[in-house]
Amino acid sequence: MDIRAILAGLLFAIMWSSAFTSARIIVADAPPLMALALRFLISGALAVLIARFMGQSWQLTASQWRATIIFGICQNALYLGLNFVAMQRIEASLAAIIASSMPLLVGVAGWLFTGQRMSSLGVAGLVAGFCGVVLIMGSRLGSGADLYGIGLCVLGVISLTVATMALKNATSGGNFLMIVGLQMLVGSVVLWPVGLLLDVPEVTMSTKLVLAFIYTTLVPGLAATLVWFWLVNRIGAVKASTFHFLNPFLGVAIAALILSEQLGAMDVIGVLIITGGILAVQVSRQAKATETIATRT
Repeated sequence: MDIRAILAGLLFAIMWSSAFTSARIIVADAPPLMALALRFLISGALAVLIARFMGQSWQLTASQWRATIIFGICQNALYLGLNFVAMQRIEASLAAIIASSMPLLVGVAGWLFTGQRMSSLGVAGLVAGFCGVVLIMGSRLGSGADLYGIGLCVLGVISLTVATMALKNATSGGNFLMIVGLQMLVGSVVLWPVGLLLDVPEVTMSTKLVLAFIYTTLVPGLAATLVWFWLVNRIGAVKASTFHFLNPFLGVAIAALILSEQLGAMDVIGVLIITGGILAVQVSRQAKATETIATRT
């Protein structure tokens, strides 16, 4: 892996992990679902325009349209919608930790529903990762963390797992950025009526809110996608996914740095265990993919 790919992977992980902190700032002063719907409208429109400039078409295959709609509903409307609502009740660091368990859930789903075999290293990584999550959950619940908010985040990460499994083969016909833009617009369409029905339309305008909204729209919402697109094309999806192991640590660190969220000893130990577990799962997948390629050739 060359130095540019490593730097791009680090940049992607930082952008993805920072989304929880910016979201926490937004939901403190704006209705969460309507703010998210507006973000998707802007990010999606920009992504579609860039995709058209790159020569991509919105004439997708039937499987691509199906995956785009599923992903738009499961990731954008459900996963992010539930997280935005939850972060009115829980800290950004806890939401980031729960969301970071997604690679572990994808590993379990692949084993249960698609028959993907896992090495001993992968199984050990899954067990360790989930033990880390349980450790943090127990510590946070003991400290009075909101159970309803945690439940929303858990439902959200399950939705993200479904979305990830659905999108695996959606880009086989190209048009990756166009698909990303369209699924953002799908999320916006779903969230607007729900937000109008459930949100309290009160906004406390401030420089902090405006900057956080611009940041989450352009950086995690759009720039991270472009970096991920470049990274996957350069080193492949399996190797690129290895950078997800940085997300638990970065999500917690950014929230502590910007929002001054407090971390206990169990949080630190749990994050280290989850990080190691995700790395083990991703390394196992990479080894499996290399073995499959070698067998075919």
